Amino acid sequence: MIVASLLVTALLQISTLAPLPGDTAWRDTVSSPDTVSGATSAPADSASDVWYRRSPSGDARLVPDWSRALTADTVPRRRRAVEYSDEYYSRLQLHRWGSWLEFPVFGAEYWLGQKLMSRDEAPAGWVKPTHVVVAGTLGGLFALNTITGVWNLYESRHDTDQRALVWTHSALMLASDAGFLITAMLAGDAEDSFQSRDRHRNAALVSMGIGGAGTLLMWLKRGL
Repeated sequence: MIVASLLVTALLQISTLAPLPGDTAWRDTVSSPDTVSGATSAPADSASDVWYRRSPSGDARLVPDWSRALTADTVPRRRRAVEYSDEYYSRLQLHRWGSWLEFPVFGAEYWLGQKLMSRDEAPAGWVKPTHVVVAGTLGGLFALNTITGVWNLYESRHDTDQRALVWTHSALMLASDAGFLITAMLAGDAEDSFQSRDRHRNAALVSMGIGGAGTLLMWLKRGL
């Protein structure tokens, strides 16, 4: 009897500890967050730390490097080399010789013109023929410089070095050519009246001034 009573008591205790089928109270009690130790729980901000340390999903090589792009834009482009023919330099030398003779011929023509237009005394017989010869020399000089200058300007059309200077010089010299052409056209009427002489002289002075400005501009920028 004693042994039988002990066995019954043991079976009753085991049945009270084991969960019944469908009973979730014991399961909830075991898996409740309150029963888990605090040492095993993750910190509240662990999710943000994991997000911060997460590597980007895209390829970094596909992201444009704007610093390099800006640096490339600021680097000046190299000028393209332009080759000139031997005839170019020959014409350039002739052009320079003509520019050196320009101011002496200007001075001689102005001096002769003043003697012709003098109202105080009659000019000598050699003054007028010399004036015509010097005027023809000046015309030939400008014709030579115009041909060599325009020819070289065309050959150097691809050269971007000092283009503003070259075009300004060319425009001034061509305007001077036109002025000397007008001066020659007014020369026929210069003997009729003092007013015609004044127009002839003023046209010559304006043409000399424009041509001299164009020549001096090139000398100052590029030398003799």
